[in-house]
Amino acid sequence: MNRKQVDMINGSLLKNVILFAMPLMFSNVLQLLFNAADIVVVGRFAGEQALAAVGATTSICFLLVTVFNGLSIGANVVIARNLGEGDHKKLHDSVHTSIALSLMGGIVLLVIGQLFSRPLLQLMDTPADIIDLSTLYLSIYFAGMPGMMVYNFGSSILKAKGDTKRPMVFLSISGVVNVLLNLFFVIVLKISVAGVALATLISQLLSAALILSVLLHEDGALKLYPKELKIEKESCIDILKIGLPAGVQGLVFSLSNVVVQSSVNTFGSVVVAGNSAANNIEGFVYHIMSAFYQACMTFTGQNVGAKRIDRINKILIVCMGLIIVAGVSAGITAHTFSEFFLGLYTDDPAVIAAGQIRLSFVALFYVFNGTLDIFVGSLRGMGKATFPTVLSVFGICGTRLLWIWTVFPLQKTLASIYIAFPLSWSITTVLQMIYWFVQRRKLDQKMEALT
Repeated sequence: MNRKQVDMINGSLLKNVILFAMPLMFSNVLQLLFNAADIVVVGRFAGEQALAAVGATTSICFLLVTVFNGLSIGANVVIARNLGEGDHKKLHDSVHTSIALSLMGGIVLLVIGQLFSRPLLQLMDTPADIIDLSTLYLSIYFAGMPGMMVYNFGSSILKAKGDTKRPMVFLSISGVVNVLLNLFFVIVLKISVAGVALATLISQLLSAALILSVLLHEDGALKLYPKELKIEKESCIDILKIGLPAGVQGLVFSLSNVVVQSSVNTFGSVVVAGNSAANNIEGFVYHIMSAFYQACMTFTGQNVGAKRIDRINKILIVCMGLIIVAGVSAGITAHTFSEFFLGLYTDDPAVIAAGQIRLSFVALFYVFNGTLDIFVGSLRGMGKATFPTVLSVFGICGTRLLWIWTVFPLQKTLASIYIAFPLSWSITTVLQMIYWFVQRRKLDQKMEALT
């Protein structure tokens, strides 16, 4: 076993899950730190208006990239399964199809971002005093989409074989560049929102170049041959079966979050700024937990490919325990030290107060989102992606939209918006857990029939 890889089929699950997840967790946190640098720098050195302008774009950024990020999840599961099966031809095809999809997706997002950013901001009732700056930020940000997509798909390929260390290193390098450029563009050149967007674009292209350099020099079936880049039908179908439902789920989540953001926007730019800073802090809670979701999905995929069905339950239990510990610890920390963390983004007391309201209702209960993700990750690793998406759309998006359209108009407060988050996570966790038990039993019956 290569020292860069984690053995997902043999050995101690707890040890190997931690070895796999820790670099991934650091990568997630680093990525958020570097993304937070955009908001911190503009908040501290360009003012409240610039902070609100960048923060108001979060929902749209997630909305437009989420489908292709879902496809990268599909690539991860398919390649992990191919590795478990030991099928080198399928591996070769899956790798080249994945990178081809990433390039196509990046170009599509670049075009869509340029055409639809302002109309979407207008639909969300973005305050008039920040909409021009928000549009400028998005137009530059989406120019870097090809780089972002190549990195996301490329890192999914490496993660599928248990290599989470090199993506972390590459993200660290590009992130440091991003922070330095943020400071240079905003403080020295005084170009505010455009500066942080340009810094993000450059760092995205750098991370893509680093991940491609590794794939070009890989050994065996994971090696990338530029002349052989094409979409193989069978590999593409396999990736779409897992990735498209995940992407559609993210898309629908984004649409529901756009509705939530629109409700927040009605409170004005000060609340938008506080909501943006709090949302950024919550991202750390989520992405700390997300490492164990990805571990559950990838480990399950490899073990299903290797027909080690007996390990699926153990993988779920180990990852569930770890995600609960991580989610509770991170959520309590974010809530307890909310004033300090929000103070890193702004010194405006009104903005901090608005952010604290969100953190008290959302960050503290984020662990429920983690438990939900573990069941979804296990199901995707087993090749079940469509119905978990339906359940998540119904449970999360349905609950939030129904709440915003019925309860919020009766009591128009920030608290009445934010309580929809933990409520929707709790309902959906129960639904996914029931479905997981049904599918787990069916998989045992299928393996018994084969033997």
